Amino acid sequence: MEFRQVTAFLAVAEELHFGRAAERLHIAQPALSQMIRALEKDLDVDLFERTTRRVRLTPAGEALVEPAAAIGTQVDGARRIARSAQQGLAGRVRIGFGGTSGYSILSRLAREVGERHPGISLDLQPQMYCGEAAIALRDGETDLAIISPPVPAGVEVHVIRQESVMIAMPSEHELADRESVSMSELAGQPFISYAPSHGSQVREVMMRLADDAGFLPQVVQEAPDPYSLLALVGAQVGMAVVVESSDHIRIDGVRYVRLAEGRDSFTLALGWRRNNPSEALARVLDIVRTLFPSPITT
Repeated sequence: MEFRQVTAFLAVAEELHFGRAAERLHIAQPALSQMIRALEKDLDVDLFERTTRRVRLTPAGEALVEPAAAIGTQVDGARRIARSAQQGLAGRVRIGFGGTSGYSILSRLAREVGERHPGISLDLQPQMYCGEAAIALRDGETDLAIISPPVPAGVEVHVIRQESVMIAMPSEHELADRESVSMSELAGQPFISYAPSHGSQVREVMMRLADDAGFLPQVVQEAPDPYSLLALVGAQVGMAVVVESSDHIRIDGVRYVRLAEGRDSFTLALGWRRNNPSEALARVLDIVRTLFPSPITT
C-alpha cells in the first residue's frame, strides 16, 4: 500500500464519484481508477461497488476509511514536523552547563525558548564544567554550552558577562564577620574545591589567585557540584572560592565574604560549534543574543 493510493481511496470514498475525486486530486480519471484497482489488488478486496449510475463503498471499503484517514493524519503531521525542523521551529538542542551561573542562565533561556518555539526541546546536561563543556562542543556531543574562553578551535562564543568570585566560609570562622578579605590572608586555610578533572573555571581562578598571593591552596576535599561544596563549607570542613551568583543559595553555617581580588575573575560565555548545521540551534542562538547582549568593554 502506497500513500498516494491511500490519498486516492479517501478522495473517492468522500466524493463517491471518480470524476470529482480526480478533479480534487488534479489527476486524470483513468490514472485514479488505476490506483484504486492496484490498491484493491494489493489488499485482495473490492473497496467500491461501481455501476454506471453510482459508486458506493463495500463493507471492506467502509472498514478501511478510518485507518486510511489516520494514516493521512500521521503523514500530514510528519510533513509539518519535517518542515518545522527545516525552518528551525522544531528539533532538539543539547546544552551542557554547570555551576550556579549555569542554572540561572539556562532557567531564563529555557523559559524564553518554550514561549517562542514550543517545538524546540532543550536537552539539559548539568554538572558539565567549563573545560568539559568546551571539549564536548568540539567533539559534537553537545550543541550549546556554558564555557569560559579560551576555547578549542572551531568553537564560537557569545560573551554573557564577566564573573566575579567570593569566599564561602563557615559562619563561625574568625574572618566570617569581615566585609572583605584578601587572598593572602587565606594562606594555610583548608579549602574545598572541584576536582581538577572537571575543568572548572572557578578552580582555575582559585589556583591563580592563590599563586598571585604566594601560596598553594591546601585542598582538603573535592566536591562534585556547588551544592555539595557549600554543604561541606557549612559542615566546617573548609572554605571555598565560589561565583558571586552563589549568594542566593542559603545553607546553614555558610557565610559569603567579598574577595578583594575576586572582581571580574573570568569571562562567562555560551559556546557552540561553528559548523553545526542545526536550524533549531540557530533559533536558540537568536534568543541568546536578545536575552544576553554582550557586555560593552572599554
